[in-house]
Amino acid sequence: MENQGHGALGKFKPFFAAIFMQVGLAGMDILCKAALNQGMSNYTLVVYRHAIATVVMAPFAAILDKKVRPKMTLPIFIKIMLLGLLEPVIDQNLYYVGMKYTTATFAAAMYNIVPAITFVMAWILRLEKVNLRSIRSHGKVVGTLATVAGAMVMTLMKGPALELFWTKGRINHQASAKNGTDLHDTIKGGLMIAVGCSSYACFVILQAITMETYPAELSLTVWICLLGTVEGTIAALIMEKGNAAIWAIKWDTKLISVAYSGIVCSGLGYYIQGVIMKDRDPVFVTAFTPLCMVIVAIMSSFILAEQMYLGRVIGAIIIIAGLYLVLWGKSKDYKSPPPLMEQQIETAKIDMANIEKESFDHQAITIDAARRETSIRDEKLQEKSDSIPV
Repeated sequence: MENQGHGALGKFKPFFAAIFMQVGLAGMDILCKAALNQGMSNYTLVVYRHAIATVVMAPFAAILDKKVRPKMTLPIFIKIMLLGLLEPVIDQNLYYVGMKYTTATFAAAMYNIVPAITFVMAWILRLEKVNLRSIRSHGKVVGTLATVAGAMVMTLMKGPALELFWTKGRINHQASAKNGTDLHDTIKGGLMIAVGCSSYACFVILQAITMETYPAELSLTVWICLLGTVEGTIAALIMEKGNAAIWAIKWDTKLISVAYSGIVCSGLGYYIQGVIMKDRDPVFVTAFTPLCMVIVAIMSSFILAEQMYLGRVIGAIIIIAGLYLVLWGKSKDYKSPPPLMEQQIETAKIDMANIEKESFDHQAITIDAARRETSIRDEKLQEKSDSIPV
């Protein structure tokens, strides 16, 4: 009974972890949007964010990963350098710049194309099972397309404004003006966020691949944050052209956003992703991305007083339906090991079969030798008995 309860709890752990990630990311969107509105440089935000994550997570990695941390090799280090460039530098900077041109809700809505990009990449790299004759595979494909369609509805379909009792008399008209009236800024910000989404999808795929040879989640998180800090600093110095004023930070919303996004979204976020991918796969991790948009839309209407529109509500419903189809289609996949482990398990089975065969052959040889010795001993005893005079 104890094992059954533990198994049932373990079955839902990836779901709880993925939802916790999206709640954390939603809070980051709200805080970082407020910091960017106050004039904070997105490059500075990225550097400080990962520097804090490195400092906070390093002691835990040094202690908890001491026995499981593998030896660092040049191929692993190159992969980690690429990880530090893909997400901490390219994705986050493009995401923050795109958010400057739009709103927190718009940026979160656009980010819903991540599951589709990840799904296609995982399918091409054979990390995702797709059988076009299976109804569950149809569910995964249709659900992924639905999340993208819902994101497009939220982005392009404005519709009438919804009067919510908590936004009456306090609508942020500056944010509302960016919700669709300035098409130029919307397109520019949308393109930047789309490129950032592609970079993040590559990051998740590469993280899953890297963990095959470096299965220490905490240590991998620290390395990504450390190299992200270094590479982000170089990018900031180049893009800001030596502007020293961008590095100034005070005890205000900027510091809170840096600390929160560093600890919760980079430190815990990368670690939780790694833990989830040990039992699941990259597509599962990104499938929950649409929930962030729903949470941000609600929180931004409360905190930032952004106007809610009917198009966003319709898009949210489509996205949630698509997420359900994806999870339903993938539910059967996890009755068997994840795709990344199948080859290793198959190899292990072959090795075990060979060992059992060798063991059986050795036992057979030993039994046969014992029988021969017994036969020879019996023959000698018989000869002796025959030679004894009566």
